[in-house]
Amino acid sequence: MQAGKRSSTSAASTLAPSAAAPGGRGPSRSQLHPEHREAPGRSRPEEDAAPRVVAFLVAFHQNKQLIGEKGLLPCKLYLQDVKKYFKGKVGLDALSYAPTLIWFLDWSAMDSTLDCLALAGLAVAAFVLLTGCANMVLMFLLWLLYLSLVNVGQIWYSFGWESQLLETGFLGIFLCPLWSLSRLPQGSPPSRIVIWSFRWLIFRIMLGAGLIKIRGDRCWRELTCMDYHYETQPVPNPISYFMHRSPWWFHRLETLVNHFIELLVPFFLLLGRRMAILHGLLQILFQVLLIISGNLSFLNWLTMVPSLACFDDASLGLLFGWRLRERAARLQRPGTQGQSLALGSCVRRVLNISLGLLITYLSIPVVLNLLSSRQVMNTSFNSLRIVNTYGAFGSITKERTEVILQGTSSLDPNDPTAVWEEFEFKCKPGDLRRRPCLISPYHYRLDWLMWFAAFQTYEQNEWIIHLAGKLLAQEEETLSLLATNPFAGREPPRWIRGEHFRYKFSQPGGKHARDGKWWIRKRIGPYFPPVNLQGLRKFFEDRNWPYPVQD
Repeated sequence: MQAGKRSSTSAASTLAPSAAAPGGRGPSRSQLHPEHREAPGRSRPEEDAAPRVVAFLVAFHQNKQLIGEKGLLPCKLYLQDVKKYFKGKVGLDALSYAPTLIWFLDWSAMDSTLDCLALAGLAVAAFVLLTGCANMVLMFLLWLLYLSLVNVGQIWYSFGWESQLLETGFLGIFLCPLWSLSRLPQGSPPSRIVIWSFRWLIFRIMLGAGLIKIRGDRCWRELTCMDYHYETQPVPNPISYFMHRSPWWFHRLETLVNHFIELLVPFFLLLGRRMAILHGLLQILFQVLLIISGNLSFLNWLTMVPSLACFDDASLGLLFGWRLRERAARLQRPGTQGQSLALGSCVRRVLNISLGLLITYLSIPVVLNLLSSRQVMNTSFNSLRIVNTYGAFGSITKERTEVILQGTSSLDPNDPTAVWEEFEFKCKPGDLRRRPCLISPYHYRLDWLMWFAAFQTYEQNEWIIHLAGKLLAQEEETLSLLATNPFAGREPPRWIRGEHFRYKFSQPGGKHARDGKWWIRKRIGPYFPPVNLQGLRKFFEDRNWPYPVQD
């Protein structure tokens, strides 16, 4: 059964990477010491702690329902498959394929294990964010905890910003002193190696996104993609509704500006200090505009972090008081001649040099990919996701389709008098009168995967049948992922089906809008046929999924 007219291959490549499992799967210029006028900005570990707080919060709220013991794709089964693929051993091969602390933790209480990892990460990230204090040990711990979740998250963690958060977090380790938790530690200014690693990151993010567009959908070359984007993006927000109705010339201008920001502005980094600062300003402004016009999770907030490496102390000095500027300048100055370096500083210098060599080596396949006419995006060439490829919306879907899940208490699902009631998701379009949500930087993973499923088939997304089974059983944890449950306080539904609809924004001020409708829709046909709990038993057994039990 075809799920609409969209190409599952091209559409799925817009934001999510391909991932297969085994078997299928500062001071002002006048106040700075002369040799530090253009020194890179001070280490600010809280800059990338905010996206981490959100990421771990999302993980704590949703992991159990998605990858827990009774999750839609249990990570315990995934790890068992990996272990089986590598001949039943948890050796270097398995650890290299899926690096995660969960290999060494208790699998008999997987929900508790996932909660502990998420809560530990949330606590550390919140500490860094609120205090502005961090060291290499804490930052490494944050990176390791999130890596452990991403590598068992399967498709729920397959978005490009997961790898971007890991790469940004890995670089953040080297911004910090080895042990000190001082906000302005003595003698540990950020290394230029680290600063340029961050600049290399933002360069790849933007250039990769620009190249995949030019090489991908022809609408980017014809300047027409923005005619569709606001309506067909994964989770539109209220501003998207009005932006979609902008004049045609405005959409052409938007596309030209997008190409300028992504294809030309990255090279400003190579043209000296002033152009680097201009690069940082333009990129941050661009990300703010994207935040306003869409719900791309914490992606745009995260992309601002490496952009901050484009500024030096002189350019940032006006944001701070003169006492702080003087203190920062004093801390930037090297020790007196002949003064021996502290052990921590020596270790940090060695680590920074090692980082530079590692980034250079791991960048080879990434550069080759950028130069290739067959460029792929949001892909990691190493399991630790230290240097990755990036890109977004290499193709634009021209029509929006949605999968609407419906349940009925009727004994016969084919009875034309049967009343089918709809389940409403947290954020994705459903109810025509519900205003588009404003959720960024938060992220509803199930809503996003429902967007992908809508232009694929249910056979390509078996988890959606698993979801149907859990709704039939009215499992409370799964229902927590939804906004409304039409069967709350009643007997569970006897049947669940998936219906396929084409959605379009209503015309502002038009008939439908005056009736309170943000969307209009037209039925395409069935997405998957009616299913009942008993009929799904063998389907669940064949996949070793726990059979849903009515709560």
